[in-house]
Amino acid sequence: MKEGPDIVQIGALIGDPARANMLTALMGGRALTATELAEAGGITLQTASTHLSKLEAGGLLAQRKQGRHRYFALADDGVGKLLESIMGFAATRGHLRHRPGPKEPALRKARICYDHLAGDYGVRMLDSLIAAGAISAVGDGLSLTERGETHLTSIGIDVTGLRSTRRPLCRSCLDWSERRAHLAGSLGKALLSNFFDKGWARRTENSRSILFTSEGERRFLALFPIEADVTNKGLDGADA
Repeated sequence: MKEGPDIVQIGALIGDPARANMLTALMGGRALTATELAEAGGITLQTASTHLSKLEAGGLLAQRKQGRHRYFALADDGVGKLLESIMGFAATRGHLRHRPGPKEPALRKARICYDHLAGDYGVRMLDSLIAAGAISAVGDGLSLTERGETHLTSIGIDVTGLRSTRRPLCRSCLDWSERRAHLAGSLGKALLSNFFDKGWARRTENSRSILFTSEGERRFLALFPIEADVTNKGLDGADA
């Protein structure tokens, strides 16, 4: 390709196995040290430093300094969107890496995708919001309805504030494990933060999986039902 954006450089940066593992580790939304990323990539610290410099120069990572320590994070939401899209595409083509163990069911149930909820619960939440008329889906586009704005405001989501940011309010993100869409954008981030703030769920150490408490799970499932005959109760009558 002689004209237009150069996708070769981006593809080469992501395509290296060690760099791919480090980028995936950062999909948890947390900034990590070079030592932590070296462990995620299965490489030495010296080798990791070289990879991190390339990823930073390529615009995929941003470096943060805190005292004597340096931390690395995905450069922005666009990088998270790109990585999740590639994961979803790979899953639909059957390119999966299987690591049997207790973490896999937890990841498939509920996990963090950069800064929003993914997995079975993430897909369920979007399906429920669409069925209830809170979110309108046209093609691959999503938009919050007036009814949805009223409801989400009532459970503590500052929709007006979210609209004032440059980030899209609602965005569809292909879920690699469910192979269907979950909710991203500033609204997806705000909802996950709301669950954390209420104590419904928490992040697990050294994993992207999200663990709901028994009470948090009960409230989440009541707020986002998938049965058509109780959809309206989920929007208007759930004990949220």
